[in-house]
Amino acid sequence: MTRVRPGLTACLAAGISSLLLNRLVPGLSALLVAILAGIIVANVVKVPESLEPGRAVAAKHVLRVGIVLLGFSISLHDITNLGWGVVLTVILTVFIGLFGTIAIGTRIGVSRSQSVLIGAGFSICGAAAVAGVESTIKRKDSDVATAIGLVVIYGTLMIGIVPLVLGLFGFDDRLNGLMTGASIHEVAQVVAVGGIMGGGVLTVAVIVKLARVLMLAPVIAVLNLLERGRGTATHGSPIPAFVAGFIGASIATTFVDLPATLLSAISIAQTICLAAAMFALGLGITFSAFKQVGYRPVLLGGLSTLLVAAVASVGMIALG
Repeated sequence: MTRVRPGLTACLAAGISSLLLNRLVPGLSALLVAILAGIIVANVVKVPESLEPGRAVAAKHVLRVGIVLLGFSISLHDITNLGWGVVLTVILTVFIGLFGTIAIGTRIGVSRSQSVLIGAGFSICGAAAVAGVESTIKRKDSDVATAIGLVVIYGTLMIGIVPLVLGLFGFDDRLNGLMTGASIHEVAQVVAVGGIMGGGVLTVAVIVKLARVLMLAPVIAVLNLLERGRGTATHGSPIPAFVAGFIGASIATTFVDLPATLLSAISIAQTICLAAAMFALGLGITFSAFKQVGYRPVLLGGLSTLLVAAVASVGMIALG
């Protein structure tokens, strides 16, 4: 515990600071601030080796606690109320986005592990999905860092591009919200675009995005089964414990009338845990290592973004 304390304390402090900054400037995502802060620190100063044991704990175990707590923000009723056409489109977007990215990655020479992580991040819920899936497959630390870096880059670009593109077509708020929530990588990025386009878009977009977040559980279960078939599984159970906890939390918030004060406290704890984990992951991203990956993962990120956006848009127009 003594070896873990310095790094874990630093990551939790960063998570709390990111939350406080978010409260002062609501438009700033605590998770995005934490990732960027970690990346800046990793590239500006030499991170003491004494922080590494605690950083590793934050990047793995604190993250899993945050993912479990995230389940309390997802009500199954809100998702099913969107209609089964929307739910089907979300499922298709996630699985076509993920396995389509893996297939494209194979064709252009990106490793399978890197392709899986990019596909998960871009089709489900950004950095949290990358971090959730990475424990299911055999991968290099550089694969995780690259996938998270690409999520930040492409997702940030979409904040400016999506409102402009959707504005050209004159869709109503509901359809704009459906396509926004189904195509953009991070929850925070969805909130940013919804805020730009208006409250009617924001509400629908966030619910659709949370439906994609819920897909993290079945995707991890499917990937774990596939890895078991390949003899490379990292979990003995098809469903890791933290994924079962995530599902249980979502079921609880759907069918149990939990006190508002408890949900508020859970929301704060969830943000701190996820932000602390994002800071820890950011500490593992250095520009020198990112340069070494070459152009192929960057190209794959762009192609994955286009694939997810295309499936989401066509599905929502046809079925939404």
